[in-house]
Amino acid sequence: MKVDSGGYARTVGEAAEGVVAAEVAGYDGAWVAETQLDPFLALAVAAERTERIELVTGIAVAFARNPMTVAVAANDLQVHSRGRFVLGLGSQIKPHITKRFGMPWSAPAARMREFVLAVRAIWSAFESGERLAFRGEFYQHTLLTPFFNPGPNPYGQPKVLLAAVGERMTEVAGEVADGMLCHSFTTERYLREVTIPALERGRAKVGKSLAGFEISGPSFVAAGESAEELAASIAETKKQIAFYGSTPAYRPVLELHGWGGLQDELYALSKRGRWDEMAALVDDEVLHAFAVVGTPVEAAAEVRRRYGDVVQRLTLTTSDAPNPARWEPVYRALREAEGGGAR
Repeated sequence: MKVDSGGYARTVGEAAEGVVAAEVAGYDGAWVAETQLDPFLALAVAAERTERIELVTGIAVAFARNPMTVAVAANDLQVHSRGRFVLGLGSQIKPHITKRFGMPWSAPAARMREFVLAVRAIWSAFESGERLAFRGEFYQHTLLTPFFNPGPNPYGQPKVLLAAVGERMTEVAGEVADGMLCHSFTTERYLREVTIPALERGRAKVGKSLAGFEISGPSFVAAGESAEELAASIAETKKQIAFYGSTPAYRPVLELHGWGGLQDELYALSKRGRWDEMAALVDDEVLHAFAVVGTPVEAAAEVRRRYGDVVQRLTLTTSDAPNPARWEPVYRALREAEGGGAR
């Protein structure tokens, strides 16, 4: 299992420093999220300061852009990082796309399917030099003169990982992507009963199995070596669960467990701006369904028990600035459980 580092940097410099620290600590990959900065720019800086680690947009908001801008940025980063770039894409939710980015929103699963296919068509045109002729319902790309074509990428096309929660978007991930990013707001039960079958349906559409398909698993971890550290981590994790649980798009995860009413309560509080009260609604049953909890060794063992047979990578994420050292005990325990020490 690959172990990655992630966080929510506020500046390009902070994000790049987090990637460098992750490489020094031995992590396999580092994720830069699109929250307060552009992840492509941050990873371009990080690529110059690192040598080995995989560089992942986690995620870049697809619908805030178009397939050509994403294809060019990803192609540039693949060259600049000497083949270490991974394109992680997500749809975001409608209010952000229409109100924050001022972009159109419709049929998100169908649109994302076409988006990824368009990106791949553009990369193929870069490689072959043949005429670009992508015509879809949402995107049209039919012009690429030699002056604007960067040519074949010496490191090949980047891998595409698609974030998904709902069944339709998950099927799209299985059909058109190289892997899937499970949202942190996912339980083991939801992963096994909903996500995996949907991925298998998507893969079947293109005559493929899950062999070679990379799944990045859920990553809520509440761990501490002392009672005080564990209590603080649990409090932080409950806030994250409550925040995501207030989002209507993620309601199916709660409903699978019979907790649909919790989503109503969280959503009502969020609409009134009562964010600080929401974590109190996340009881221990909900906490333990979404997060692995315990000492670093206990957390590592639980991660492997829940997800070891179905995921190929896991991201240890902080809720603020990237801090690989925060998870060093958990990271070390995961490596030792696999029969080797930290890198």
